Parts: sequence; C-alpha cells; structure tokens
Amino acid sequence: MDINAMSEKEIEKKLIELSRKAMENSYSPYSKFRVGAAILTQNGKVYTGVNVENASFGATICAERTAVIKAVSEGDIRFKAIALSSDADSFIYPCGVCRQVFSEFDKGEMKVICSNSKGQYRSFRLSEMLPNVFEL
Repeated sequence: MDINAMSEKEIEKKLIELSRKAMENSYSPYSKFRVGAAILTQNGKVYTGVNVENASFGATICAERTAVIKAVSEGDIRFKAIALSSDADSFIYPCGVCRQVFSEFDKGEMKVICSNSKGQYRSFRLSEMLPNVFEL
C-alpha cells in the first residue's frame, strides 16, 4: 500500500483504521480507556502506538507519544498526520503534553485526526490545537 498515492480523505480513513486496530493492544487495566494512535511520517511510513498504563499513574504514557517515540527511535522525525481512536462515543483529542511533544517535531502543519467510536472524525492542524507553542 502506497499511502502517498491516496487522497487526503483516504489517508485520514486509513490512519483511523490503523489506530483502531492498534487500540486492541492498549494496556489500560486501571482506566479501562483504550486509546490507539497511528502517525504518518513525511516519507510515507506509519507507526502505531497505544496507551500503556502503570499503577504509578505518572509512569503512564499516551498512545500518541508511544507512536511518536517509535517513529523517532527509527529515525523518522518529520510528521504529516496522526489519528487517534478510542472506545468513546465522544471525540478523543490529544492531551496538552502530547500536543507539546508533537510541536517538538512540527511547527504547526501536522494534521491531527480525532475520531470517535461511531466512525466520525474531525481534523485539525496542530497550530489550531496548540497556538503560541512553547519553544526555546
């Protein structure tokens, strides 16, 4: 599958599909709130991630950051889009920490695709979700 040959809508739907599939591996025994993410790099590769909870809640990591860390550990630091999925009927959005992590690698153009369990989704540019980003 050449994701770069797909239309923007096809890419969004594919990323949601991949994030929903990844969600099945969520480790969320405390909250029971499963989250999956799929991030698309500029070179067309997709990395997935899930939330991984811990009894010491501060050690918990979000699905979005798991996907980013997997990509960065493989040398991919330029992102086009990320999709998020959960079992919730309401739309799921990245937390503030995840938005800040995205901004480390993108200056606002990355698309953030937020979905719900009904298959609906909304897309935003990172700059819309995190204006006036903190940077050094």
